[in-house]
Amino acid sequence: MTITYDDFQKVDIRVGRITRAEPFPEARKPAIRLWVDFGAEIGEKKSSAQLTAHYAPEELVGRQVLAVVNFPPRQIGKVMSEVLVLGVPDAAGAVVLIGPGHEVPLGGRLF
Repeated sequence: MTITYDDFQKVDIRVGRITRAEPFPEARKPAIRLWVDFGAEIGEKKSSAQLTAHYAPEELVGRQVLAVVNFPPRQIGKVMSEVLVLGVPDAAGAVVLIGPGHEVPLGGRLF
């Protein structure tokens, strides 16, 4: 399926910093609850991500990640997920987070 650049522009992907991460044992699949700071314009948002294959909660704090910030909130178990943190699958299908290769200002939009 081909999309236009205008279609791509509708997806608001921003950089944020994980400020807090906790195990999410109530999730159907192993997951971690995240709090991500996107800077003054967007603020801090919550999410849940299936990251347990490669990440422990304590090593995620401080990491910059990319996330879609303009999806509607979605209830995931006891967590209202406000953003979709982005990743790609490794060879076994486990999530590997996507983030900038260098430190960048929070809230920066992917283009």
